[in-house]
Amino acid sequence: MSKSGERPSRRATLLGERPGSYAIARDIRMSATKVRRVLDLVRGMDAHEALDHLRFAPQAAAEPIGKVVASAVANAETNDGLNGDDLFISQAFADEGVSLHRIKARAKGRADRIVKRAAHITVVVEPKGSEGAGTVVPRKPGKAIKAAAPVAVKTSAKAAAKVSEPEAEAKKPAAKKATKATEAVEAKAPAAKKPAAKEAAAEPKAEAEAKAAKTTTKSKKEA
Repeated sequence: MSKSGERPSRRATLLGERPGSYAIARDIRMSATKVRRVLDLVRGMDAHEALDHLRFAPQAAAEPIGKVVASAVANAETNDGLNGDDLFISQAFADEGVSLHRIKARAKGRADRIVKRAAHITVVVEPKGSEGAGTVVPRKPGKAIKAAAPVAVKTSAKAAAKVSEPEAEAKKPAAKKATKATEAVEAKAPAAKKPAAKEAAAEPKAEAEAKAAKTTTKSKKEA
């Protein structure tokens, strides 16, 4: 293979020409997500201060991360001749490792999947005064943007309400006209039904009078 096609070394990828050192722990039997939670706490700290935090941290990932930080500091002091008090954690990240797939027997012949995850932890330490030291941008701007989003929604809702008020006022006369028309129809409907009721009541009376007249005529004839 030609020199132009060779892969860069791990040190060249992480540090380039800057002074510093690194340490990697491979196949840690822990999820990378859980490891990243602790790495976010110590990234950017002084090396010895980070070790003190990790010594008393309640997370299970604090122990392997503390060992990696201590190894990176020892590498910098031994191989590069740097002072451990001047080092800080410039980079810290966790990659997914090899996952072991197992099963757990369940009822009715079923089996649930069990995934035993692993992680590779990488920590880079550099002197504080080194130029171009890799530092991670804090996440405060992202939180500010998220907090400002609901305010923009509220203002837009108020503006929409103000725009809709003239439309609602324009629709009010039409609604009043519709109610007046319905009241007029309801007032006419009972008046139209009254004659029909009177005629229905008058029919039995006429039949009764006719029957009474027939009975009187029969009685006269018999007499």
